Amino acid sequence: MAVVLVVCLITSNFFVPRLWQVGRLPLQLSGAVLLFPVSYILNDCITEVYGYRKARFVIWLAFLLSAFVALMAQLVCWLPAPLQDGSRPVAESFNGLFSMVPKTTAASLVAFFVGSTVNAWIMSRMKVASRGREFGLRAIVSSLGGEIADSAIFFPVVFGGILTLPEALKLAGMQVCAKVLYEVVALPLTSWFVHRVKAAEELDVFDDNISYNPFRIKDI
Repeated sequence: MAVVLVVCLITSNFFVPRLWQVGRLPLQLSGAVLLFPVSYILNDCITEVYGYRKARFVIWLAFLLSAFVALMAQLVCWLPAPLQDGSRPVAESFNGLFSMVPKTTAASLVAFFVGSTVNAWIMSRMKVASRGREFGLRAIVSSLGGEIADSAIFFPVVFGGILTLPEALKLAGMQVCAKVLYEVVALPLTSWFVHRVKAAEELDVFDDNISYNPFRIKDI
């Protein structure tokens, strides 16, 4: 689950700049909406089965690996273009795509860290309060809180200067709705998956008397 979460986060950073039109509706979404919600679904699953501390560790793991990919993308863009005329357009196209990766990743890292931490915190606290019942409700509410925090940070930063602030906030709102709907549709599969993992691991962690400090990554 941690590996898939990391892949979804890193890949989403490449898809963010590609906006697409939803049919004939006055609605635009980022290409990342196809994959990024999976990271929040997995965040819910990890928190539900293994608890907040394991989720916090995975969030930091995703954060650091995504930063590494962004750094490498920037270093490759800085490499001198080839001398052959036929290869230069390829290098320019590559740089055009990947030059946005550091910017989108920087915003994504902060947004993901805040949003995922909010998501895991809500999921954990609601599980304790409900004594483990109503997983579906907890998954939706926690994802809604996390996605709002994530999008409120990410879209104004990434699309600032490209879109006006009202347009960026509108895009953020549409993304939140689309991602939460995505997770609602996937909820039956998510619930089934969580049930199977709990049974296989013989584990169902409740976060009683733990620290929710997001920086205590050694406490796993």
